[in-house]
Parts: sequence; structure tokens; C-alpha cells
Amino acid sequence: MTMMRAMIVPEAGAGFRIEERNLPDPGRHEVRIRIHACGVCHSDSLTVGGLIPGISYPRIPGHEVIGVIDALGSDVDGWNVGHRVGVGWFGGSCGYCGHCRRGDAFVCDNIQSITGVTRDGGYATHMLALASALVHVPSTLDPVESAPLLCAGITTFNALRNCGAKPGDLVAIHGVGGLGHLGVQYAARQGFRTVAVNRGRDKEALARSLGAHDYIDSGANDPAKALSAMGGAKAIIATVTSAEAMQAISGGLGVNGTMMVIGAVGNLTVNSLDLLGKRASVRGWYSGTAIDSEDTLAFSQLNGIASMNEIFPLDQAQAAYDRMMSGQARFRVVLKIGA
Repeated sequence: MTMMRAMIVPEAGAGFRIEERNLPDPGRHEVRIRIHACGVCHSDSLTVGGLIPGISYPRIPGHEVIGVIDALGSDVDGWNVGHRVGVGWFGGSCGYCGHCRRGDAFVCDNIQSITGVTRDGGYATHMLALASALVHVPSTLDPVESAPLLCAGITTFNALRNCGAKPGDLVAIHGVGGLGHLGVQYAARQGFRTVAVNRGRDKEALARSLGAHDYIDSGANDPAKALSAMGGAKAIIATVTSAEAMQAISGGLGVNGTMMVIGAVGNLTVNSLDLLGKRASVRGWYSGTAIDSEDTLAFSQLNGIASMNEIFPLDQAQAAYDRMMSGQARFRVVLKIGA
């Protein structure tokens, strides 16, 4: 094959357009991936809507990618053609700057790369990626089922393992949606007393089937008071995209509790006196780097954790994106691209 197909965003605010292109040759430290599946994430709206300054167009979105390497650029060590790989939001790092050397490669001084935003992503049959962004994907994981684990999965898994809670502690998953339905599974299997919090009771049975020990209907009850009555949460994983909802639940933190904010809501107001009195905190959490994605996949494989998805072919990327943006998908949307 000498050509590739891609669903491109020609300019900010425009709809998708299918385009045929020559296969790109990987440059130094790059590989070319033949894509098998790519998740459709709400963060793709940053590219579609031009919400991050400096995005160049046309651009191919997509940062939940699983496929196989089909070409290597120069100076690529440790990877071979045929290796099964993934690529997430993290677009790579230099490995030698101060941040990288201290284990903070996500804020690399020299490479500020975001898959599907600052460089072309996975709404295509092929893509280029820096070797430093690559994730080893176990051969037994289904690419369609596993693609969302490279964003929704890593974000919730990584927030949970960095929230300060220990097995047996009370952890609330705020929102049972695209992120939250994975968060419930990860929290339960990490040994936390897992409480799912969602408006209405329509997702209670599902949340409990995924491992939730308790359920709070935030539409009928004050979630902060409900969590406080349980002793207070050691951690709240806030996946919702509503600042008001986050503000309403923050009072449910227990002593030394932390609210991990992984839903993007802009400005957020919390009661500082409540935080002071409990020595509690509110913390933002970046999804993670390539090795964090590998840990997420390995943990998911070991514990039978999977994303619940709606599947579309590549040429229906517009319909897939619209379905995701509608908020009606249960719970992630994935483009099935290759074998």
C-alpha cells in the first residue's frame, strides 16, 4: 500500500472530510503505525473547534490509537516492524531535559506534542508517532475494546493510584459516564470501598455490576452530606464536566482527603474553610505518559476491565464524533479501522 485514508478537520469549526494521501515516511525517532482502532474522545473537540491556540490545519484528530508498526525511521531503538503498539494523548518526550530526568516527561521542555492536536492522530489508516510515545499492547487485548483505555482508562487509573487512598479507604467516583464507568472498575479492583455518584438512579444497577459497593443519587441527595455520613471520602475522582457538580460534592472529602479533578470545567470554586478544617485538597491530574498507559493496559488485562463502546467505521467518523458529543453514547465511541 502506498496510499492512506484519513478523516481530516480542514479548519477550525469545520466538519470532517475524508482524504486520500501518500503514505508518510517516518522521520528520525519516529515510527509509522497501521491503525486498527481509534477511540473518539471529548478532547477531540479541542481540535475540531480550534480551542487550543496554534493548532495548524488540516489536522487529523484521535489520541486513543492501537495498531502495529509497519515502518521505522532512523535512530529508533527497542521497536520493530510488526510490534503491536498504542499511542495516547502523550505525544512523546526528549528524555534528557530536567523534567524528563525527574520523571515528569509529560511537561518535557523540548517536545510539547499532543497526539491528534499538535500532530496528526488516529482517525486514519496510518499515522506517525515518536518512539517515546509508544505503548506496548498485549497481544490478547482486543484493539477496539482497548483503545479507550489509552485516554479514559489511563486518566482514571492513574488518578486513582496517585490519589493517596489505600485499600479499604472510601473512594467516590463522581459521574458514571465515559470516564466514570472505567473508574468504578479500577477503584473496586484496587481494593477501595467504591461509591458511585451520579444524577438519577438509572445507572445504579450498572455501577454496582461494575463493582461499586454503594451508590449516591446526587439529584435526590446532597452528595457531600451523603459521603460525610459514610465517614468522608479519602478521594473523590471528579469525572464530570460541571463545575457546579464538583463544587457540590467537594464538601464530602474526609480528613486528609483529595479531590482529583480529571473533568475539564474551567474555573472551580471550593470552600477554603472546609479544606483547611480537614487538611483536604483539590488536585488536577494529567492523564499520564506512555509507561502509565502500559501499566493501565496490564492492570486491565489482569483484572478483566474493559470499556463499553459503540463502534463505527472510519468513513463514519462524523457520525461517531456527533454521537460522542451528544452525550448519549454508552459509554465510549470507537472507530474500527483495520484488522
